[in-house]
Amino acid sequence: MIVFLLIVYLAILFTLAKLKIIQFNLFWKISPAIVFVLLLVGLFIPMGWGAPSGPVLVIRQSVPIVPDVSGEVIDVPVQANVPLKANDVLFRIDPVPFEAKVKAIEAQLKFQELRLSQMTQLQERGTGRTFDVEERQAEVDRLRAQLQGAKWDLDKTVVRAPTDGYVTNLALRKGARVASLPLSPVMAFIDTADTRAGVEIPQISVRYVEPGQPVELTFKFSPGKIYTGKVLAVLQAISTGQVQASGLAITPKELEAAPFVVRVEFDDKDFAQRLPAGSVGTAAIFTDHVKPAHMIRKVLLRQIAILNYINPF
Repeated sequence: MIVFLLIVYLAILFTLAKLKIIQFNLFWKISPAIVFVLLLVGLFIPMGWGAPSGPVLVIRQSVPIVPDVSGEVIDVPVQANVPLKANDVLFRIDPVPFEAKVKAIEAQLKFQELRLSQMTQLQERGTGRTFDVEERQAEVDRLRAQLQGAKWDLDKTVVRAPTDGYVTNLALRKGARVASLPLSPVMAFIDTADTRAGVEIPQISVRYVEPGQPVELTFKFSPGKIYTGKVLAVLQAISTGQVQASGLAITPKELEAAPFVVRVEFDDKDFAQRLPAGSVGTAAIFTDHVKPAHMIRKVLLRQIAILNYINPF
């Protein structure tokens, strides 16, 4: 961009000199160098922190689906990468063992409630003991708690989508046996209810970035187009500064100024839902400083958007 502006200045200077509006003396001969330095120091270098730019990556939360009960899968109605709503059925586990358990507990509970009623009547007539009533009441309470847990297990034989999203890399099939083991998820569910983008900004340029500032983004997925958003937050930690508990002393290593990540929210919610996780592009953040440079950054970003048609990297 600075080269383009310098070429424009040279064209204007040549035209003025050709029309003899100015005398092409020593000052005008060295003026392109002066203009170049002024543009570089006064505009393009400050643009780095007044309108910082960096690569952007679309991220989504992946929820590992682990059933709360174990059993044989009898139905998998979902399809991979097909949008789902919250509470849509992902798969069903054979409910027969759980239904049988509920019926058995209900039968025991019915009997114990009858015995409790009989013991209470005997106590009221003065021919029964208070201890027997209390014992039956405790048994009824225990069975009611068991029944509540058994019904919960039965309800969990139908595994549902936790939020809006889709299942990816679906390998689960009817007849498979699943277990309620946290380390053995049966499918990965991609949450599309809350799409976010992370922009990498050099540490030297992130000083004036604040929540609420406008952002423009362009993606390889959608070349030639500019999308808007706003800054949600500057993430306050990166792995370089993370310390984990261990029994070892500090191991010195070469330090690098790794970029910080700025979390961005899209204005166009529909486009955000359509944007695949892993989409990459370029984003620019417009701070409250060096506002004359904002227009140049907008032009540069639109050039990148057009080049996305032919640049695969």
